[in-house]
Amino acid sequence: MREQIWAFDQVSKEELLKRIDSLKDSMVKNQIDFGVLFENVDKFYFTATIQKGMVVVPVAGAPLFFVEKSIERARMESPLDIIPIGSDKEIRSILEGRGILGGVAGLELDVLPVSVFERLKRIVGFSRYADLSPPIRQLRMVKSPFELTQIRKSGQMITQVFEAAKEVVREGAREIDIDAALVARGRKLGHQGVLRMRGINQEMVLMTVQSGFTGAMFSYGDVPIAGAGVTPAVPGGSSLKRVERGIPVTIDYGGAYNGYITDETRILVVGELNERFKKPYDCAKEIIEDVMSNARAGVDCRDVYSRAYRTAEKAGLTSYFMGHGKGQVSFLGHGVGLEINELPVITGRHEQILQEGMVVAIEPKFILPGEGAVGIELDFIIRKGGVERVTDYPFEIVSLP
Repeated sequence: MREQIWAFDQVSKEELLKRIDSLKDSMVKNQIDFGVLFENVDKFYFTATIQKGMVVVPVAGAPLFFVEKSIERARMESPLDIIPIGSDKEIRSILEGRGILGGVAGLELDVLPVSVFERLKRIVGFSRYADLSPPIRQLRMVKSPFELTQIRKSGQMITQVFEAAKEVVREGAREIDIDAALVARGRKLGHQGVLRMRGINQEMVLMTVQSGFTGAMFSYGDVPIAGAGVTPAVPGGSSLKRVERGIPVTIDYGGAYNGYITDETRILVVGELNERFKKPYDCAKEIIEDVMSNARAGVDCRDVYSRAYRTAEKAGLTSYFMGHGKGQVSFLGHGVGLEINELPVITGRHEQILQEGMVVAIEPKFILPGEGAVGIELDFIIRKGGVERVTDYPFEIVSLP
């Protein structure tokens, strides 16, 4: 008898086919005749596996799921019917035989390198194409009951990791040592070990720990707090800096279960919090509590952002809200799911109505130049009557002796 090596929830064939049918509806609206799914996360969303291959979704007819490697694992992981191929060069003749070619091909243009685009063009043989990424991202924005279960299980990791933080955060401890201990805790709970982020040159570490000036350092990413990291090769994350008494320690951690990511931040402090950080912390807490009271399905994301900005404005903290100077970002939160930067984006710039089943990370953070950062980040499931927290771990600051 083989030892059990996996423990995850299997998505049903019925749900996968329902997702594919919803994609077809979007394709019709966007005048796309067939879609070509190549990117790993999109492929996983529609097939439950990322084994090497391609999915072709015609508007009329069943999807064609071509797998080159590993066919055996794909059959273990996906309930969909699989077409084994020796190489992707076989795909065109199969599509021609089924009368699928011709018309407009839908491609994931936001993540498709030019070299891959040219190869797909030779393999599939399309002459006209359109961007399939917006319909896919819109579809993935609202989570099914199955997905919400995965997200809650991901959130359970966060609760246990933050609870363990009380035992490893101490005066003189290095950020990287705290990071290592807590990431190990998550891995033992079954964390998948990767946080996926959409877009070219977009990368995300599992955890970022900051204490003091490292929380205020700029970096290339569109994030309020990047951290210093340990090398310019990865210019973000935890560093070798040590925890100081009275200076907030921010821990930003991404749980991940069965592909689904959660993203939350907590603050701990050794001794009494330095007076300089108290007002920003109180403001972050007020913003979170306001979101919990007022956000719900039917509310415009712009309104959620505007209420938060007005709270920061009233406190005289807009210069430090979600960054400072050129490092300031223009959002309050973002969707989470199979990727950490999903839709919707909670910003004041773009209209987006919150819908039942969306999952958003709200992260009011304040960065004091040269001094450090404070902030809270909570994940919420959008409901008709309000928001449902993904985790149950308290968000108040934790004081340690």
